[in-house]
Amino acid sequence: MLSLGAGAPAQASEAQLSGEEQARYLAELKRLYLTKDERKALLAHSNALLDTYALRAGYQLGKAPKQRSDLRYQLSVAAPGELLVRQETRAEQTNSLAVSNQRLSVFGLDPYIHYDCPTSGITCVLNNPADGSPWITVLRDHQGAADLAKAISFLIRNLQRN
Repeated sequence: MLSLGAGAPAQASEAQLSGEEQARYLAELKRLYLTKDERKALLAHSNALLDTYALRAGYQLGKAPKQRSDLRYQLSVAAPGELLVRQETRAEQTNSLAVSNQRLSVFGLDPYIHYDCPTSGITCVLNNPADGSPWITVLRDHQGAADLAKAISFLIRNLQRN
C-alpha cells in the first residue's frame, strides 16, 4: 500500500504492480477504455487522471491574477521505449500558451513513480524516475496522486517490456 501520511513522500509500491493485483488492474482498465491493448488503456487512463487533477488557475486563489495559470499534461509514446510528456501552461490573464515536450527513455529506469504532496500548498509533485527531479505537478489530492503514480508506473513497465 501507499504511505499517504501528511506531507510524506510516497510511491507506487511493488506489491501493487505485480501478480494478481496487476492482472485485475489491467483487466479493469481495458474494460473501462474498451480496448484489448494494455498500453492504450494505460495511456488513456493516465491522461484522464492528468486532466482530472490538472492544476487550474481557478484553484490558485492565493496567487495574484497575473501569476495564475492552467497547467496541463498529456502523455504519449514517442518511440519504442520512450514516453513523451507534453506540458501546456496557459496564463489566465493574457491567455498566452507555452508548450514544452520532454522525452523520457524508460529503459533502465525504476518504474515506481515517487510523489510528494506537501501539507502547505495546493499541489502534488510526481518525480521524474530518471533523476528524481520534479516532473509533473497536479492539484493536491493524495488519492489522485497515488492513482496517477500507479498508472504511470504500469505504463513505464509496459514500455520497458516492448
